[in-house]
Amino acid sequence: MTTNLAAELATLDAVAQAELVRRDEVSPVELVEAAIERIERVDPVLNAVVTPMFDRARAAVRSGASGPLAGVPYLLEVNAPLYEERRRHGGLALERIACWTERHAWRSADAVLPVSRALADIVAAAGVPDERLHVIPNAINAARFAELPARDAAKERLGLSGKLVLGFAGFVRSWHGLDGVVDLLAGPDGAVRHLLVVGDGPARRDIETRALDLGIAERVTVTGVVERDRIPGLLAAFDIALQPAATSYASPLKLFEYMACGCAIVAPAQPNVRELLNDGHNALLFAPGDLPAMARAVDRLARDTALRERLAAAARATLRDRRLTWRENARRVMTIAAELRATRARGIQTDAAPLR
Repeated sequence: MTTNLAAELATLDAVAQAELVRRDEVSPVELVEAAIERIERVDPVLNAVVTPMFDRARAAVRSGASGPLAGVPYLLEVNAPLYEERRRHGGLALERIACWTERHAWRSADAVLPVSRALADIVAAAGVPDERLHVIPNAINAARFAELPARDAAKERLGLSGKLVLGFAGFVRSWHGLDGVVDLLAGPDGAVRHLLVVGDGPARRDIETRALDLGIAERVTVTGVVERDRIPGLLAAFDIALQPAATSYASPLKLFEYMACGCAIVAPAQPNVRELLNDGHNALLFAPGDLPAMARAVDRLARDTALRERLAAAARATLRDRRLTWRENARRVMTIAAELRATRARGIQTDAAPLR
């Protein structure tokens, strides 16, 4: 797919895109690939966005009338329970309408694609039948991680040769507890350890202040915001990769990238994380919120090279064996859509869940 075609498709709404498919000017696969390219280029967290056009499109499909969307299955990816998120964190007006709209979107879909089983349970509790739920976790663009530098080379580029690198990627907040990880850089063992934070955030000052207070500022690097294409090369320098906390229903993108880079991972032992990682097999897990336990896991890995290498190899193998790539996800989506179209062609109609 050309960059120009992907950019052109990005300017079209769902009705216009469906019309291109109907006229055989664009294939469904190209639509999916264009969406993947936009996601990877901009890298937002995907969310279900409901607009008036949504209901018109759905009505066209349900009516069986002729038109660009006639017979086209409606598949909805869900990355978060948006109503609950916005209600909890503020900024939500017309709460009852927002709640109804989100549930209407979920229940009206022919197939709902939550990114975790934990999120699927939330959607199911809203009245979506289990047979319409298909969990498709986040993934990676395999091409971006196909030619990673060797770990020693990645460290050398950063001036970290000979260091044991503890790494974090993303927007760092105080509840990540990375200022506590700085403590592991102090003392006699800390001289060979280095904390590399790829990203920025409100807790940056806490991290840097803690390092200054301990007299070890030279053992901490915070890159600030970096271009997306640089991230794989930076993550390749991580010996130990940190996921200090995660939303209970998320499919954390950083975990997939850590796995692709062959890092030894430390993460919280919560259900959505355990959908991907198993303690002692491809990661070390700690009780969620127990930052001292996280520090102990990091310290254990820092002292045990063989364990780091075993966990890192298993993490990379998990990514490979489960085929956790965006392209494979696209194939799964197209398979679900094809099955829905075949069912509809046989005259079998599955009604949407009733609204409450």
